[in-house]
This record gives sequence, structure tokens and C-alpha cells, in this order.
Amino acid sequence: MPNHIPPVSASDPSTAFTRLLTVLDTLRDECPWDRKQTMESLRHLTIEETYELSDAIMEGDLTEVKKELGDVMMHLVFYARIASETNDFTIVDVLNSVCDKLINRHPHIYGDVEVQDEHDVKRNWEQIKLKEGNKSVLGGVPASLPALVKASRIQEKARGIGFDWENKTQVWEKVEEELEEFKNEYNVVDNAAIDIEKAEAEFGDLLFSLINYARFININPENALEKTNKKFIKRFQYLEEKAKENGQLLQDMTLSEMDVYWNEAKKL
Repeated sequence: MPNHIPPVSASDPSTAFTRLLTVLDTLRDECPWDRKQTMESLRHLTIEETYELSDAIMEGDLTEVKKELGDVMMHLVFYARIASETNDFTIVDVLNSVCDKLINRHPHIYGDVEVQDEHDVKRNWEQIKLKEGNKSVLGGVPASLPALVKASRIQEKARGIGFDWENKTQVWEKVEEELEEFKNEYNVVDNAAIDIEKAEAEFGDLLFSLINYARFININPENALEKTNKKFIKRFQYLEEKAKENGQLLQDMTLSEMDVYWNEAKKL
């Protein structure tokens, strides 16, 4: 006999969340695929869902954002259900834990601490984390983050305790310094003479300094680069479509011929 389907809640968040828990519990108990899953088997799927959410946000597609948020939330509930089976923790423990953390790290809201701006809030946050047992301010930066995102987080964490440049002019001077050092390592006539390891190190320093400057002018470097990626993809696909329409193969075209379509795409 089919299971009773929990009713949809029109507006009550607690009822809707209970519905998700009920559905997930039923699937875990009765669906062969769901019964088989472990935290390890779900991990890569969760990463994929998070990237899909990120894509939807970048595209400004709120219908997809809603859908992907549901998928991510389902995964979070699934992890808690798995942990409850071994009596490690439950979804209640998870929710209470994050509420306790938020309350403790916002003493300007739930205590008598006074702050002037968001920078004071971030500084207090990092100091509280150290009091909670974190050995390093940078300890909260996941090791597996993509390098660009990681660089941003490292700089934000350092800024949180006051380790930062005083103004953007200083940061731009650092960008120019790193660019000059990179040019000195790489801009040589004989490519065989390049010390790739050293040039790579200088290039890394240059990227790090550019990310720092982006932070000072309130640009998210990850978002900026992803928008450029999407722009390049759209223009390149236009180039491919136009070449196909005219019976041309990209590999047989000259760069100047491809530039005609590329410039058309830029105008569009």
C-alpha cells in the first residue's frame, strides 16, 4: 500500500520543514537507492548541487535558485538522518548548534558589545572563533576551496583581525610591483631560459595582489572571472554558429576571419 503523502504547507515554515523530514525518512527506510547512501557517497553529489546553485545565482534565475536550494537542503537533512542512525547527532542538534553559534558570535545583537560597522562585526567574529578553540584565524578556510576563492577568504580572514593594507593606493602599488617582477621572470627572448617554477611563483603573487585590490574596491574576483568566462563562452559559441552557417570549419579559418565573427558577437 502506498505511503500517505504529507500535505503541502501554504505558509508555515515549521510544517514545511517537517514535511521534508517525513519524506526523507520514508525514502531512507523504503527506497533502495536512498537506503544505500552514506555521507561519503553523497559528498560529490552535494558539491555538484552547490555548483548548480551557484550557476543559478550567477544567471539570476530565481526559479532555478529555489529548486537548487531545495536540493541542497535535502542533502543537509539527509546527512543528519544518516548521523542519527549511529546516534552521533540529529537534525535538532544541527539546528540548535548553528543557532547557538550565531547568538554567541553576535554579541552586538544578543549582548552588550557595541560595534561601529561591519568591519567591527567581522573582527569580533574572528576573535570569538579563537576563543572557541580555533588555533589560527586562517583555520576556518577549507583546504579544498578553489585557489581563487581561497585567496579571497584568506585575505578577508586576515583583515578581520586588522592585518591589512591601509588604502587601495598601497595595494595597487603592490600589484604593479608584482607585475614588474613577473615580467622580469617571464619576458625574455629565449623561452628555454625561463625558470618556470620561479615565474609561476611570481604569477601567483601577481594574482594574489590583484585579488587583494579587487577586495579593496568591493569586487568579488570569483564573480568577476565567472562573468568573463560566461561572456567568452557566449561569444565563442556565436563564432562557431556563424562559421557553421557559412559552411566554414574553425580549424581552417585564419585568426582575422574568426575575428570578424568575434567582433560581431561583442556588438551583440
